[in-house]
Amino acid sequence: MLVDAGRAEPVRSGARDLARILTPEPGAEAGQVEAAMEGLFLMLEEFCSLADLIRSDTSQILEENLPLLKAKAVEIRGVYARVDRLEAFVKMVGRHAAFLEALVVQAEQEQAAFPQALQRWLRSVGVPAFQNRPSARAGYELPELYRTEDFFPDDDDMKPPRP
Repeated sequence: MLVDAGRAEPVRSGARDLARILTPEPGAEAGQVEAAMEGLFLMLEEFCSLADLIRSDTSQILEENLPLLKAKAVEIRGVYARVDRLEAFVKMVGRHAAFLEALVVQAEQEQAAFPQALQRWLRSVGVPAFQNRPSARAGYELPELYRTEDFFPDDDDMKPPRP
């Protein structure tokens, strides 16, 4: 140590000066820590407000939108059932149309072999083959097919009013 008997006070003051130089200012460090804490508190406040916003959106989704989605899902199941019924109906109508087309082709073949005027003339001339031939069906009865109302009974609101 540098202690002189006659100079004790200057050595102490030099040591204090040296300690002051080596020791940082507490005010500057406190300012930096305080600024860092302010930034952290600001970010924490933003995070809390974002978490509250997410909670409120989640509760709105669970309380309002989810029941609406469930109702739409039930409604769409009904639409799917109607589409399935409509597909079955279209297939059935296609089968009936093919059946009627076959009947029309058969009737055209029966009637178109000899037109009626030609048949009458041949009968009047006295050709024996045409006199005994049975004439075409006198009347045509439509086959029993279907009624659309039988397949879509719950669509009363979509039917046109009957006169």
